[in-house]
Amino acid sequence: MLPGNDSSVRSEAPGSNLSARPSGGAAGAGAGPEAVIVPVVFGLFFVVGLVGNCLVLVVIGKVKNRGGARSLSPTNIFIVNLSVADLSFLLFCVPFEATIYSLPEWVFGGFLCKFGHYFFTVSKLVSIFTLVAMSVDRYVAVVRPKKSACARSRRSALVGLCVIWMVSLMCSVPVALHQVVTNHPSAPNSSFCWENWSGPSRQFYKVSILLLGYLLPLLLICCCYTRILWHLHKKMKNISKKSQRSKQKTAQTVLLVVTAFTICWMPHHIIAMWVEFGTFPLNDASLAFRIVSHCLSYGHSCVNPILYAFLSKNFRRAFCQVFSHLFMHQPPSNGIVRLRMDNFSTTHSSTNV
Repeated sequence: MLPGNDSSVRSEAPGSNLSARPSGGAAGAGAGPEAVIVPVVFGLFFVVGLVGNCLVLVVIGKVKNRGGARSLSPTNIFIVNLSVADLSFLLFCVPFEATIYSLPEWVFGGFLCKFGHYFFTVSKLVSIFTLVAMSVDRYVAVVRPKKSACARSRRSALVGLCVIWMVSLMCSVPVALHQVVTNHPSAPNSSFCWENWSGPSRQFYKVSILLLGYLLPLLLICCCYTRILWHLHKKMKNISKKSQRSKQKTAQTVLLVVTAFTICWMPHHIIAMWVEFGTFPLNDASLAFRIVSHCLSYGHSCVNPILYAFLSKNFRRAFCQVFSHLFMHQPPSNGIVRLRMDNFSTTHSSTNV
């Protein structure tokens, strides 16, 4: 489902920028070890991502504010949406992609050929746009606290989510329009789901997705977190050792967030641009590169719960309280589970989620 491997390890086709040498990525005659290894690795990502994101949803679903009501702070709303997008990404992409390396043909029909690729793009964009929204939310909370009460409302967060989903759904329509189940005499697969689209319009779309779904989000995330770190640096010059450690932890978390986003999605977009504006080879090395790009993009959906939830001491505390209550029948303190996000706050523990 990623560029250069549009649901098959494919050979040259009219209008493509792929070289003619096919590579055996499907099951059947000449199937390589990837026919077994890749589904196993994808299955591992699927299980880890499914468990991690579901745990985030369960914990946040059990969180209550000081009044005993469900906690629906803006940041919680964004984290829930991120987990939903990542779960959708894993559920609708990983199982189909795994079969490409282990089955000799596309067995899911034309509808799932279109819907799978369409929802891959939708969930990818929703996840990325949500990360941008979360970085802007943190920026407002830390750097512009006077505007925080007005800008960081539940209504603003919900409106933002509606915009994110609408933009993602609309931007992904061209993908669904051009996916077809086809075959090619030189391809190792008897049938495969192919993006039957060429010319300047396709190149324009791919470049637009690169800008909208990677470069601009990366720029905005870097700008927001750079301003947050600079603000914390200026505000915490004469601080205690405990606060200094908190600031260092914040910087480390920011670095992890930016690095994970950059590394996990860079190979995907390199392949996309290589296919459009160069001649992407079909050999063992390029097959390995495509597999790595798949694994990294799917891995990002597993990393997100760790970066945005489990690195938070307060989230881990709430997690322990929730599951001790569920499995050991021990009620949490005061009968209420509370959760605060300590990442990127000016005191590293004062920003509610």
